[in-house]
Amino acid sequence: MALPVRQQLTYWSIAAALFLFVMWWLGNVILPFVLGGAIAYLLDPIADRLQRWGLGRVAATAAITVLALLLFVVLALAVIPTLINQATGLIEAAPKIAGNLQTFLTERFPGIMDEGSVLRNSLSSLGTTVQSRGGQLLNGVLSSVGGIVNVLVLFVIVPVVAFYLLLDWDDMVAKIDEMIPRDHVVTVRKIARDIDTTLAGFIRGQGTVCLILGIYYAGALALVGLNFGLVIGAIAGALTFIPYVGALVGGVLAIGLALFQFWGDWLWIVAVAVIFQAGQLIEGNVLTPKLVGGSVGLHPVWLIFALSAFGALFGFVGLLVAVPVAASLGVIIRYALAQYKLSLLYRGLDTDTED
Repeated sequence: MALPVRQQLTYWSIAAALFLFVMWWLGNVILPFVLGGAIAYLLDPIADRLQRWGLGRVAATAAITVLALLLFVVLALAVIPTLINQATGLIEAAPKIAGNLQTFLTERFPGIMDEGSVLRNSLSSLGTTVQSRGGQLLNGVLSSVGGIVNVLVLFVIVPVVAFYLLLDWDDMVAKIDEMIPRDHVVTVRKIARDIDTTLAGFIRGQGTVCLILGIYYAGALALVGLNFGLVIGAIAGALTFIPYVGALVGGVLAIGLALFQFWGDWLWIVAVAVIFQAGQLIEGNVLTPKLVGGSVGLHPVWLIFALSAFGALFGFVGLLVAVPVAASLGVIIRYALAQYKLSLLYRGLDTDTED
């Protein structure tokens, strides 16, 4: 006989509260395990496909691990140093860019750039502020990486955790399935499948979209010769998981820099604008429909709220779990609403009468 609903809600609420407390209490201690679990989840479909092609689970996991390590080495040697150098150069060039913008506005709109005007004073301090804050941000990120995600975690613990979780992923899922209360196993399995579909569509699909667009923006901006094009392309690609934000932020940065670098040569300025317009067309008509689909159900506002809330409460670990938790809560809320519309509370006693 199933437990009363009120008692079940009490138990599930206690379990959720304990989960949040443990995540807050352990903090960055669980960071390598969260990263390893995320990597294993992302790579599990590849391992399953390799198994269908005839490889054993161990061989499939080993092959994926070797390829991932080779890719990481290539990125660490060829791409990451360039991104860091360009990001540092962009921050250092901020005062000069702000000065050029002030000169441009003074020559063409002298009325709004009078001595002592708010806009003039803001532009005068903008470059210095960006330089100082950007430097502090980079130093903070580097120091936090050094203190939280140390070299041992990055190069040893995370790959080892990911390897073993990927190796035993199917067995772990089967054991978790055995732990589900038998009265709710059908419902929990359905919700879990919906959550997996949502996560697969958003994290795997949108992650692939971000990677493709990041490579496209960075490569295209570098081909037209835009200064700091690689780092701007990387920023635009990374922010693409929030609809329109990546193209907006990257487009504003790229076109703004192009105006100063190519002023008078409108062909290259238009080329930079066309790059982002083409990226939006490719994303909206090809990449997102094919890789993400239209049934993911993660609204941008809900996503931004989850990232902000979990980041504030749990730090970097919260940012990592924000998207899975937001997706899971979205699925659960949609299921609860569907059940509510089938209930007597919503339909009333006289279900044949329409309002």
